[in-house]
Amino acid sequence: MLGEKKQLIVKRDLYADPTFPASDTSIFFDYCTPLAQFRGEISWLRPKDICSTPRLFSNNLQDVQVKQGILGDCWFLCACVALQKSKYLLDKVIPPGQPSWSDESYQGCFTCRVWQFGHWVEVTIDDRLPCLGGKLCFSQCQAEDLFWLPLLEKAYAKVHGSYEQLWAGQVADALVDLTGGIAERWTLKGPGKNTEKEKTGMVLEKAVFRRLMNLKEQCVISCSVLNSRQGASELGEFHAFIVIDMLNLSEASGKEIFLLRIRNPWGRRCWRGPWCEGGQGWSQLDPTVASDLLSQIQEGEFWVDEEEFFREFDEITMGFPINEEGQLQSLYTEKVLYHSQNLFGSWVRGQSAGGCRNNSSFPTNPKFWLRVCEKSEVCIALLQKHRKHSADWAGRIKNLTHLAEENLSLTEGIQGKNYQAVGLHVWK
Repeated sequence: MLGEKKQLIVKRDLYADPTFPASDTSIFFDYCTPLAQFRGEISWLRPKDICSTPRLFSNNLQDVQVKQGILGDCWFLCACVALQKSKYLLDKVIPPGQPSWSDESYQGCFTCRVWQFGHWVEVTIDDRLPCLGGKLCFSQCQAEDLFWLPLLEKAYAKVHGSYEQLWAGQVADALVDLTGGIAERWTLKGPGKNTEKEKTGMVLEKAVFRRLMNLKEQCVISCSVLNSRQGASELGEFHAFIVIDMLNLSEASGKEIFLLRIRNPWGRRCWRGPWCEGGQGWSQLDPTVASDLLSQIQEGEFWVDEEEFFREFDEITMGFPINEEGQLQSLYTEKVLYHSQNLFGSWVRGQSAGGCRNNSSFPTNPKFWLRVCEKSEVCIALLQKHRKHSADWAGRIKNLTHLAEENLSLTEGIQGKNYQAVGLHVWK
């Protein structure tokens, strides 16, 4: 490999990734998303072909807005904000010191890391990026000369097999992949509102919500709209947003009011509620305060009050904070979780696939013992490997049709296509 790199430098040939080529095979999977309309139209350009002075990062990464393109991966972009909040995570995911476009040793390739089921996996890509009309067509930074985001998106697409397979997903999944940590998701709708929404997780009480907002500087907070038919249509459907800030203010009457600043990865203004620019809500505040808050918002951002937030959004997702030593912090106590352990197991038919507690075979399920010697907080998270990850993650995905058929044979007799066994029992 070292000899290959030396040869590249001498010849000044730029790296072209043979496992994730600049072709439609890297863009599409089965042409079943709206992305299919661009089949045959997408070209691939290197950053130097897109702008004259490309850079990987800016001097202040937190000032850089991420912007979604024509790919429906808002869930991934929301998770990328974690890297903007933590130098530790940024260096973990995009290792520093890599040659870039102004360096003589630049080779046209970059290496990123993605956490996959207990391990940080290195993913090397070339820097050819999908474009339409000579401009990036997927994710990008608001400052068009910055390229860390589209390069990371390409590495993540390579892990999944194609860009199209990033269409629609869970913010929590991307947070785990980019932090190696834990993410938690709550529904904002109370019992009886919508039975489908209740399945997404615990109902978040407002008092707990306000306390969690205190962690906004340390971790990613994302909110999602699942269905806009009962809410504001301008927020879209199945769309994720980023919570930037929350303020506790007083109205002119002295009444307490909570305002949240939301960022839309679309990168354009979309909110027409009472706290939009020129909205009626601002008349409730001191004019100087109102003017200051309105001046803070950038393109794609808007303010909502707490009542609007709980009414219009369906879910909230938060990643556990990770300090600069790489240690997890509890969302609930903010204490550092000093000790962590990854345990691997599997359900094997006839051996360790014991099923639920109703089955006599239940005791054969994998068991792990945890000894806690003193009173302490314990956090347990369970991940299940997706069937497609049995393929070669490095962009050479096997025939998933065959895998799907194989998966169905494993769950024969179980109603539904996407049967998942992701439960655990804890005894004390």
